[in-house]
Order: sequence, then structure tokens, then C-alpha cells
Amino acid sequence: MADRTENIGDSDFAALFTPFTLAGKTLRNRITHASMTTLSTPRGQVTDRQIQYHANRAAGGAALSVTEPLGMMRHQARLPRVQVWRQDDPDALKRFAEAVESQDCRLLGQIQDAGRGRHFPGRNPEAIGASALPDDLSWTVPRALTTTEIRDLIEQTAESAAHLRDCGFSGVEISAGHGHLFHQFLSPHSNRREDEFGGDWDGRTRIVAELVAALRAACGGGFIIGLKLPGDDGVPGSIGPAEAAIIADRLTVARNTDYVCFAGGAHARTLEMHTPDRHGPPMPYMHFIKGLQSSLNGVPLMALGRITDPAEADGILARGEAQLIGLGRTLIADPAWPKKARTGRSWDIRYCLSCNTCWGTIVTQQQPIACVNNPRIALPDEVDFWPARTDTPKRIAVVGAGIAGMEAAWVAAARGHEVTVFGASDAVGGKARWREQLPGGETVSSIYDYQFVAAERAGMRLELGRAVTAADIIARRPDSVILATGSTMIAPDWLPEDVRAEGWVVDVRASMAEVLRHDRPMAGTAILYDTDHTEAAYAAAEALNARFARTVIVTPRDTIATDVPMVTRQGILRRMAEQRIEITTLAEPRWSDAIAEGRLDLVNIYTGDVSVIEELALLTYATPRVPNDALMAPLQDAGIEVVTVGDARAPQEMLFATASGHAAGKGV
Repeated sequence: MADRTENIGDSDFAALFTPFTLAGKTLRNRITHASMTTLSTPRGQVTDRQIQYHANRAAGGAALSVTEPLGMMRHQARLPRVQVWRQDDPDALKRFAEAVESQDCRLLGQIQDAGRGRHFPGRNPEAIGASALPDDLSWTVPRALTTTEIRDLIEQTAESAAHLRDCGFSGVEISAGHGHLFHQFLSPHSNRREDEFGGDWDGRTRIVAELVAALRAACGGGFIIGLKLPGDDGVPGSIGPAEAAIIADRLTVARNTDYVCFAGGAHARTLEMHTPDRHGPPMPYMHFIKGLQSSLNGVPLMALGRITDPAEADGILARGEAQLIGLGRTLIADPAWPKKARTGRSWDIRYCLSCNTCWGTIVTQQQPIACVNNPRIALPDEVDFWPARTDTPKRIAVVGAGIAGMEAAWVAAARGHEVTVFGASDAVGGKARWREQLPGGETVSSIYDYQFVAAERAGMRLELGRAVTAADIIARRPDSVILATGSTMIAPDWLPEDVRAEGWVVDVRASMAEVLRHDRPMAGTAILYDTDHTEAAYAAAEALNARFARTVIVTPRDTIATDVPMVTRQGILRRMAEQRIEITTLAEPRWSDAIAEGRLDLVNIYTGDVSVIEELALLTYATPRVPNDALMAPLQDAGIEVVTVGDARAPQEMLFATASGHAAGKGV
């Protein structure tokens, strides 16, 4: 380890910014950008977007950056990843390496193959694996690799790694966790082989051991080789911390790897452990990571897994629980996280929400990576973004102080426009404040906290506590209006018009405002009718269940949480089961006079069969939403330019709110 300390300005995080040495290469600090799939290489070639993404993390202060998985083996040719094995575009790889390495950041390529693992419905006919056993999610049964094929894959990978070295990369990382191919060989649950690559721990670890040896032989001693291993995959009969210690010892005893990190989860019901969300504790891997350090034969340990705050990261290092810190989603949300932490600007970090929206965009939507708190991923001005001043300042009115309106407001004000925000509530944040009060919502406040500070810094004016009319806005004579007035849940058809008018049954956002005032248990059954199927609806169900004797979710679909990514949905289904929240599918309520007596009929949408809920105490609904855009027409009739953002434009999730608000602030 080097004995100098990086200039840390006003930062208190001395451990985090102490340099370190791997394979003879000096890292300026202990911060690594962990591998994140960006889906920026659809044709299998290096792209400007991919280069810019990693160059931005280097410019933001990371000392090491690991790419998304690269095409290192011939059978990966059809995957949307850079096809290194072809060795047909060395200039692009050199340009990639130069863009990162020139900023004092080491660039590593990741080696990974999913094997039988699959996130999507349907089977993968091309899957390979250790044994012909089904993937625990898709039930894909792979073709078991022969020993000849295994060694051929190792040889191909070593040749590709040597090509990366020749193009200026500082090293590679082997991804042998997360339920991927190498993990499948390591695990007794998925490896039932009787040959030299199975049978016992020596056999199951052989593929990774031989791969590391081949990489070292092909690339030399000055090439970083990192190893990501399963620390706890949560699968019975597979790999927990005790088994991880055995594997780690065998794979590091030769001391030919330069660092090791540990991951959680697998391609199973434990996929949710892969990217721990905001419903669990921060740093959830640390309880097993720090215990595994003694099994590494002195090889440096990298900590990762929902580390979001500089104080958390520095504490891990200061306590000697690890020597390096891996940040994935954290550096998606703010690539300048290291720079801001080093210079005493932790207050200015756009923090990761641990919402897994990024995972959803790349896996579920098959779109390039996106982030609620970072609308500028991979753009040239992404790092420590602050807008350039406009030459034509305008008078801008923003109606609505939720996260869409506040995002538009701070960006427009920073550009030099005269911006006034009108909010009906007494505080900024809008309906995000409702979500912040529900289980798993504590990180949501970081969105509007950052926006508020940035808006104050930019000179925005704020008028809260009253709902403005079109006449109020017109009287201000704005050049443009950004309409961020949100949306309203649509009352379901089974709810009579007179009941809607009386407000006896209201949507879940309105009902929770009252429910959350009560901390004491309440008798009776709470019914949540769900045609929304987004994460917030089930957080509301948890809050109801904490207060009512019984909670039932009713949906006309055949299951719940259909509109959230699998990695999030798994956690929802698990929590509903653990908390004994009942789920009635393929059903709708039927309004009748019996409701006055506390009885609610639920009718099967196909058969008409009726079940009865007794002791009804609360009936509420989570449904699709309609934009609150009534101000648009009168403002446009007055000749004022109107831009709608967030739910006022198209009711969606928080990602669209900040993205559309940001675009409006840049565009007015």
C-alpha cells in the first residue's frame, strides 16, 4: 500500500481517500465503480455512450471502474455486449481505455456468463451449465459442458483478456456470483458433476481456479485480476457464508488474484438479494463480508452492497472490515459522489434511492440504464452537473412543488430564468412525501431535499400553502408555465357515483393521510383494491397491516405487483407472505347495502362466485391515474406557453417525474 494520502480538502473521510496498490498499479483512493449493465452496446461494439459513462465515473473521482460483462467467449456473439474475442476493433477498445485511464482511473473488463440463469419468462435453448438442472426462475435446463468445452472457454477468455491488456485495460474481474455460470459450478445445488469439475470443493472450484491461472499466465503479474464470489446466495443446499469461506480459501491460497468481493442472491427466489432495496438495512452484505476476510489468505477485500453514504464507506475501511469499496447504483445516481465526498460536499450528493429503477430499465424494459435521481446518465456534462446560463432569461411559473415541478424549477432557475414555484401543500415534495412515510420510503426524501437546496442556490422563489387559479397565474404575466400539478386516481366502476361524491371511499393516497395518524392497532379488516400494481400500493398495504387486524389486497388480475421489476416484485411477494397480508385475485368488490353492516362481497370476475369479507373497517383503492391538467386550456387560451411534466403529462413512476421535469427545465 502506498504511504501517501490523496488531498481530501475539507473531507473527514481519510480512510476512503487513502491510496492503495493492486498488481503494482496505484489507486488514488479506495472507491471502485462496480460493474453495472448499461445496455449501451446493442450491436456488440464499443459505443461513445459506453465510453462516456465510464469516463464520467473516472472524472467524478472513482479510482477503479469495472465494465459491464464483455463478450469474452465465442458463444456470446449474439449478446448485446462488446465482443472482445473477435479482436476486430482494437482502436475502439484503446479509445475506451484511454478515456478512463487518462483520468487516473484503472479500467477493468468483466468476465461473466449467465449460464442457465435467466431473468425473463420462457426457456433459453442456448443455455450452458455445470449440470443439466433447471434454473430456479425460468426453469431453463442447460446443456452440461464437457471438460473439453470448459477448457476451451477458459482459453478463449484468457486470449480475450490479453487483448484487453494490449488495448490499455488494467485488468479484469471474474463474476462468479449472482447465480451466473461460474457460481453454478461452485454450488453443490447446481453442480452434480462426477468428473474433475464437480464432486467436491476442489472439483467445483476448479473452473475458476484454472481460469485465474490462465489469465495470470496470459496477462502477466502487472494485470489486475479481481474475483467476485457468492457470499450468501440464500438457496438451501447451495452457498451460505460457511461454504463461501471454503470457496474463498481455495481460490485465494495461490495468491494470484488481486482482490475479492462477495455478492448475494442467485437466479432463484433470492434474486432480490442481488440488488438489495430500501426495504432492508443499509450495507446488508457486511454481516457476512467482514467475517469472510479471514478466509482470503491476505488478498484484499472489496465491500459492496447498498453502500450509499461516504460515512458508511469510510467507516468500513477505518474499522478494517475491508480494504476497498465497490459502489454500483450509488455512482449511477451521482458519478461525482467521490469528488463531493472528498471536498466536503456530501450535502450536495444526489443519493441512490435503492429503488432498483435502474435494474428495471435494463432488465424488464430492455432500455439503456436510467435513474430517478440522475436524468443525465452518460451525457458529456453529467459529472457535477450545473446548467449553463441562458442568454434569454424568461419569467417562468412552475405550478406544483412535487418532484417533477421542483426538478424543472431548479434547472430553469440555475439557467438564469426568473422562476416562481406555486405549491398547494405547505412543503415541497408533493405526493412523494406520502410515499416517504410508508415502509421502505425513507430514501425518497433525498430527491426533493436535493432539489430544494439546488433551487435555493439558483435563486428560485417559492410560494406554498395555496392552490393557484388560472387567473392567478395569468396575472403574473409569465413567459412560460410548467404544469406539474400531478394526477388523481380514477375511482373504480364498482364504486357508486354518490359514494364517490360523499368521499366515504377514497383512493389510497387520501386514505393513508388519515391512517398514518394512528399508531394504535385498529379492529376490523382493511381492503385495498389494486389495479395499480406498482410498488407504492404494497407499501401502503404494509402500513395498513401494521394498524388493522386484517389486511386484504383484492385485484382482478391473477397476481399482484405485475408492473414492477422481478427483483423488486420478489421482495413484495415475500413481505406480503411474511406479514400474512391476504391476496384475493381474479376478484372485484360488489357494492351493496351490507357494507353499512361491515360486510363486503368479493365477486370472481370469471365465475361470479362470491366470498364475503366480514368486519370491514376500511375500503380504499389504488388505481391508474388521470392527469390534473385543468389549468392547461385557460393558460393556453391566454397565449401562455404551457409545458406539462410528471403525472400532469402522463401518470407514471418517479423516473418519469424527474426526467420530464429536468427536460422541461433545460428546454424552456
